[in-house]
Amino acid sequence: METLTASDAKREFGDLLLKVQSAPVGINKNGKPVAVMLSYAEYEQLAAHKTAQLKAQIQQGIADLDAGRITSGNTVLERLRQRVK
Repeated sequence: METLTASDAKREFGDLLLKVQSAPVGINKNGKPVAVMLSYAEYEQLAAHKTAQLKAQIQQGIADLDAGRITSGNTVLERLRQRVK
């Protein structure tokens, strides 16, 4: 992934907008990565994937509840306390 400094990204913003249409671009500030710019299409794909994963996890939780595969919060806390001791 190509990276730019925050100053370069600011100075070359128009070019940056063109670059992110083909691949994400990292932005560094003070030598550390702080952001990634990507196209709106890539963002939409990422958001849709995240939503689909969340829905699948919720459905799995509902299936676990329906099948009786549940543990009370108190039981979980007690198990954790035992592991810490």
